[in-house]
Amino acid sequence: MADPGVAVLVAPPGAGKTTLVPPELAAAAWCSGKVLLLEPRRLAARAAATRIAELMGSRVGGPTGLVGLRTRGDTRTSPTARIEVVTEGVLTRMVMSDPSLPGISAVIFDEFHERSLEADLGLALCLDVRALMRPDLRLLVMSATLDGAAAARLLGDAPVIESLGRAFAVDTVWCPPAPRQTWESAVVGAVHRALDEQAFGDVLVFLPGMGEIRRIGRLLGSIAADVVELHGSLRSSEQDRALAPAEPRTRRVVLATAIAQTSVTLPGVTAVVDGGLARRSRFDPRRGMGGLVTEPVSQASADQRRGRAGRVRPGVCYRVWSEHAQRALPVFDPPEIILADLTGLMLDLAAWGGLDDERWLDPPPAGAARAASRLLAEIGAIDATGRVTEYGRDLTMLGIHPRLAHMIRQGDRLGHGRLACDIAALLGERDILTGPPSSRPADLGQRLAALYSPTATTDRLVRERVRNDARRYAQRAGLPLLDSDGAGTCEAAGLLVGLAFPDRIGRRRSTASRYVLTSGAGAAIEGHDTLANNMFLSIAELDLVHGAADAIIRLGAPLDVMDIETILGEKLQWHTDTHWDRRVGDVVATRQRRFGALVVEEDQRVKPSGAAATEALLAGVGFEGLSLLDLPESIQTWRDRVAVCRRYLGDAWPDLSDTALTESLEDWLVPSLAGCFRRADLRRVDWSAVLKERLSWTQAHSLDATVPTHLTVPSGSRVAIDYSTEVPTVAVKLQEMFGLLRSPTLADGRIPLVLHLLSPARRPLQVTADLASFWATTYPALRAQMRGQYPRHPWPEDPLAASPTARTTPRR
Repeated sequence: MADPGVAVLVAPPGAGKTTLVPPELAAAAWCSGKVLLLEPRRLAARAAATRIAELMGSRVGGPTGLVGLRTRGDTRTSPTARIEVVTEGVLTRMVMSDPSLPGISAVIFDEFHERSLEADLGLALCLDVRALMRPDLRLLVMSATLDGAAAARLLGDAPVIESLGRAFAVDTVWCPPAPRQTWESAVVGAVHRALDEQAFGDVLVFLPGMGEIRRIGRLLGSIAADVVELHGSLRSSEQDRALAPAEPRTRRVVLATAIAQTSVTLPGVTAVVDGGLARRSRFDPRRGMGGLVTEPVSQASADQRRGRAGRVRPGVCYRVWSEHAQRALPVFDPPEIILADLTGLMLDLAAWGGLDDERWLDPPPAGAARAASRLLAEIGAIDATGRVTEYGRDLTMLGIHPRLAHMIRQGDRLGHGRLACDIAALLGERDILTGPPSSRPADLGQRLAALYSPTATTDRLVRERVRNDARRYAQRAGLPLLDSDGAGTCEAAGLLVGLAFPDRIGRRRSTASRYVLTSGAGAAIEGHDTLANNMFLSIAELDLVHGAADAIIRLGAPLDVMDIETILGEKLQWHTDTHWDRRVGDVVATRQRRFGALVVEEDQRVKPSGAAATEALLAGVGFEGLSLLDLPESIQTWRDRVAVCRRYLGDAWPDLSDTALTESLEDWLVPSLAGCFRRADLRRVDWSAVLKERLSWTQAHSLDATVPTHLTVPSGSRVAIDYSTEVPTVAVKLQEMFGLLRSPTLADGRIPLVLHLLSPARRPLQVTADLASFWATTYPALRAQMRGQYPRHPWPEDPLAASPTARTTPRR
């Protein structure tokens, strides 16, 4: 039977879910406490709180307000509040602080289709709370495009309530970029088209991020409309201006990120221009790093954006892609839990005591979870069994990413607590410096200098938020609340960043501007950047580039060996690395003080140990082949004879080909490398004896009789047998074979011989394995041709009756 305390509400954008449902639940007879409304973004939370308060005839916060608001940097509530609108991370902190959620009757997860990491975690925690201690806690999942059946199953077969909402028809116009037209130009063209074709109303333009908003704004120039920005980095007053109705007889073009896709209503919008792109954070567990990527939106997101044009009257959506490309878009956005860095999530789960997979729509991916747990263990937040430590619990209380919380705690221990708070705040906001991202230096020290200097050219709004966040972090950490002045402290920036990102400490490679990180991943920096002059860097921000071997360093700071020793401590250990260096063609032994792939000191004047040298020489033969052993020519001839025996007499004879010997180095080579440390030592080994031991006693003693090195021909000469060919061959002058009827063979006739019959000048006359046929059919014609050319040599009519000879006929 379905649980009456849970439900799923699916309704399109504009149906009134956000503003109408919370007051209805707060007025229900069972609701004795507050209703928490979770919103995915601060802007959406503030807009929702303001609108709900208006509908209830109240205001946000104040002594007697009925609606409260809790977001990062903005808390306005009251004892009389019946509804509190919070961002998703706030709920996690509330549950962690007191799992019983006292005074909370219901939790509403709004816009759950966005599947943020915090929303997934918050719902999983609330399900656990209901199961363990609060069965009366009501849960409502609301969404515009979510698969309601899947969410209902997660909630224990919860009822699914569907509403068609109230929306006007929206036409779709496809505006893909023309050949050789840039995406930005296509977007600007669609905006002009929307203004021309729609007689009135505002135009809402969806763009992936701040950079695109600024570029499109510049390209629009002086159009007959007000250009307004809408994104989460604006001041509240600027956000309110974008959300407020336009002035009479004034049209607006609102350049917005995905923040305008859900939860907020922009009055007066009758046309949408959708750029078709979204910016998401992706984590690569293999390289242990994450970054922002710009990629096409999903069909579900495109539909939500399109619906924004039909909120007040019939509208039009101009899509900057083709109808064919629409069919190739993914149906839904991937859940953030599939893509994101899970370090904070894994620490929360460890502090909670773990959650079963049945609590998740999508459980945390195993690879990313392992990478996060390794980092948490490295900073001491969890123990070897995965349980949270007291230090880990302390980090959760700071309410920021575990990396940054660890930096603040360790920075405080080292006397740099306030600087650590400033860096944490800088890393939590967009760049304080202005200008195109490609023109900004990667040096974190320049951001700190700009933060402390009242005359520096910065984004003042971001600077103000950074300073406020830094003060809040300091307050939570129990640090002095005086403003930092940065005097004499910026030199510790590299040390502090290294504490937060020990896996991103980089050492410069031999190639300029390229670094190898502790994790083994590669990173690169612009060659003209001043940071590229440093041997060691601690890196705070990286951009992953699809298909590139190296990530791009966006933000970092220099550090020295003493800093690295402070960060890594006893994790830095001496190791002797012995390997085959293909560049020098020899064994190289290096003693290194390192952690992971980060080498701090090294000494190449080291003699390798016996076992390590053997492994390196073995690798060298694997790379270079048997030519590295400089085998004598005689042993090659011997191997050819053994190969003929194997070919004609069976597999009992060993395979001593290059391929077979290379594949069996462990069997025959390794025992012979005792006492060999370098390439030169290989010359002292008797490789003939080593390889001959591959034969059995019987084979070794029968080899000369079975495949002799020479053949005695009728003239009495001993002629060398060539075993390097498929069939053994003998090159002999024709006159030396007189009197022999049949071709000779080896091994009692089991191994044939091919005769290369030569002229007196030792030029080839005939190749044959059938001497009898040669005498009968070919010799007469050959005799007629050769007797005039070589008159001093015998050319008898009957070669079988003639005496074989290697001599010439005497002159008369």
